[in-house]
Amino acid sequence: MDIKYKNKTIEKVCTKQSEAIRRYGPRMAQKIDQRIGEILAADSIELMIKYRIGRCHALTNNRKEQYAVDLVHPYRLVFEAKGEEVQIALIIEIVDYH
Repeated sequence: MDIKYKNKTIEKVCTKQSEAIRRYGPRMAQKIDQRIGEILAADSIELMIKYRIGRCHALTNNRKEQYAVDLVHPYRLVFEAKGEEVQIALIIEIVDYH
C-alpha cells in the first residue's frame, strides 16, 4: 500500500526516527517504524485484518471507516483507506482512544 499523511506533524513522526523518539520515546518509535513498514508491505487493509498484522481492526461509532493497529499500549496508529483500486492508507493520528 501507499501511505499519505493527514498533516506534516504526523508525517514527521512516522518518517523520522529522531522525531518519534523525541515525542514518544525509543520503544514507541520502534513500534511506529514497524507498523509503517507493515502497512507499506501489505497489499490491502483487508489482508492486514485477515492475518491480524499489527492487530489491525476496523473502528466503530464516530470512527467508522477508520482502522487501527497497536503500538505501545494503550496507543494506536489510526488510518483510513483511500481509493478503490489502489490501496492508500491515510495516517490520521497516534492516539489512546479508549
